[in-house]
Amino acid sequence: MGAFSTDTSSEYTVSDASEAPDIDPVLSSGALRINPKKLNKVPWDHTGEHPGSKVAWSVIKSLAKLSKYYLFRSVEEQSPTNCDGGRIYASIHINGLVDPLSIILSQEKRPITMGRHDLATMPFIGWLTRRMGNQPVIRRAEQKSGVSDQDFAKSINHRTLLTMSHCISGGHGAVVMPEGKSHQDSKLHKLRTGAMRFAINASTIASSKGLPSPVIQPVGLHFRCHHWFRTDLFVEYPEPIEIPIVKTENHSRGLNEGTWMEPPEDMVRELRDELQNRLSEVTPEAPDWETYRAWQLLAHIKSRQEKQTLESFSQEVIATRKIREIMTHRNESELADDARRASTILHSRDLDGRSVSNDISLDKKPEILKGAIGLTLMAMASFISIPSTGIQTILAWYLGNNSDEGIDARTTHHMFAVFFSPITFWPLFALLFSYYTLEVLSIEITLSALIIGGLITMMAIQFSNTVMLSGYDLWTDYTASRRRINLSRSDEGTEFTELLQKIAPKLVALK
Repeated sequence: MGAFSTDTSSEYTVSDASEAPDIDPVLSSGALRINPKKLNKVPWDHTGEHPGSKVAWSVIKSLAKLSKYYLFRSVEEQSPTNCDGGRIYASIHINGLVDPLSIILSQEKRPITMGRHDLATMPFIGWLTRRMGNQPVIRRAEQKSGVSDQDFAKSINHRTLLTMSHCISGGHGAVVMPEGKSHQDSKLHKLRTGAMRFAINASTIASSKGLPSPVIQPVGLHFRCHHWFRTDLFVEYPEPIEIPIVKTENHSRGLNEGTWMEPPEDMVRELRDELQNRLSEVTPEAPDWETYRAWQLLAHIKSRQEKQTLESFSQEVIATRKIREIMTHRNESELADDARRASTILHSRDLDGRSVSNDISLDKKPEILKGAIGLTLMAMASFISIPSTGIQTILAWYLGNNSDEGIDARTTHHMFAVFFSPITFWPLFALLFSYYTLEVLSIEITLSALIIGGLITMMAIQFSNTVMLSGYDLWTDYTASRRRINLSRSDEGTEFTELLQKIAPKLVALK
């Protein structure tokens, strides 16, 4: 979560994780439509086995990896601590389905997920999630709106929680977004208790069967700008949280016999509060995005002063966190105000702290060569990339910008454009192109010739798109340099430089 994150934020910004806002989500049109028949048919399992398909998961994982390669310019992933038992991954949720995708692909355990009920029933996405083993949830907000009666919601939710508990106790992973919805704020909302309840029950089941204990794994999920195409990703894994068990024999017996048992409320609350605090440490945890961008700018200025330029996004995230720790314990209102104003000037031009030069001024280096090379690469790749991938690109752009799911769903549409291309648009284009080529070259058109030609064309599409993406990245570097130069020639650029000169000496003394 970084410099370009959306300005949209809740008025319920707070300074303490224990006072996190408890806000019901705005329901989309999909969330307001429930399909009981399909929900009853969602695969589930209460024996410890995974309810999804292994074969389907292998295909889905390969397509998801391709999507990740297209979506992100750089990816940095820490490895979670090894454990024999199940693992429950939990993070802040501001980027739609890209959030669980980023976690799933950064670890090795086959995951089970739970999500909003319509993710299991909608076209295309529902087909995928059911084969992944995703379990549906009918949330409090949907029950309040009258989408579902409480009895049906309770039966579905208990079935889901029990499936999650048994699957995790059997050693599988689980990816959950414990806030219960996607949002746009710079800090965690209040965590729902569902993940804590099935975590405690999973630990209890594992203990009763003599299996390794599962853990909760907080995840620091960081995007430079979560709703932009080709942004940077950093997945961070701090130390896991041990999960307590319910020592009552009746409790474990009921769970093993297929009955959902509620763990003690005090145990649930304690675990939720611990996860809330641990997750807050690896999220922006700022009153608003303007403040976070100010901290980020201070981190860049400080690194320039210390001759230790922040070369990677992960370094930037960690350096910004150190500034956060200092600023939240010091009364530096003037420094904070100057940094906020300076970062706002940068943000208004789609720039961030990387625009600061070694001499603590605005970087005015032109990137003409990068622009020329980038434009050349995109032009070369366009002959294949545009006819094979152009339609999906335009469709993803349109749907992402016009979805009632909000800005956090934008990259979800980008992801699915890539995900479905190798199994829809690309094969069709490859076969048509192969047929046309064979006909032009007067080569006999046979099934084997079409297949071989199609496979070669598919590889050419992937290579061409790789070239296109490389050119796009270089071109965006050039356009960023143009924005910096234009800013330096403006009154705001002069103000920005003056602010840097005010900030620098104060930052030297800040320890």
